[in-house]
Amino acid sequence: MTEEISREPEMGRTFEKVWAMFQETDLKFKETDRRFKETDLKFQETDRKISKLGSRIGDLVEELIAPNILEKFNKLGYVFGKAGFNVRYRDTRGAYITEVDILLENGDTALAVEVKTTLTDNDVRDHVRRMEKLRSYADEHQDKRKLLGAVAGAIAADEVKALAIKNGFFVLEQSGDTVKISVPEDFKPREW
Repeated sequence: MTEEISREPEMGRTFEKVWAMFQETDLKFKETDRRFKETDLKFQETDRKISKLGSRIGDLVEELIAPNILEKFNKLGYVFGKAGFNVRYRDTRGAYITEVDILLENGDTALAVEVKTTLTDNDVRDHVRRMEKLRSYADEHQDKRKLLGAVAGAIAADEVKALAIKNGFFVLEQSGDTVKISVPEDFKPREW
């Protein structure tokens, strides 16, 4: 019986040690959780900065493409008198339909240019869908002009350029301090 009595104070100390360890672990968990939240906020801020940088790079590419674009298409026989940038289209209720990075216009033709830093297959497919939306929008507004499309990229793989041409798009590339239109001699642009 004396043995059991002598163990009780020892068990009490063991319980106190275990309880202290639980409390210490709980504090460490709370500190770890706080650090995870701080890290998450830092990642979110970094994502915002990268997104903003990506947007600014896209703006730069547009600025590189835009200056010579009218001249280049005029040499191909299109006389565009007007160029619009970041032209947004909305339906009659004001809902967003689509946006065109560069829109060249004259009395009978409009050419919608999609500009990307790195042009991908998905960008080409997206532009086909954008052109279809533009045709629907034009038809709803009795705009009977021919709609043509072009894609531009600071970087574009040969297979992406081939896909764009196959879909009837002009392909614009930065070449030194100017823009070149990369299409085969027998190229016939698709009309929407």
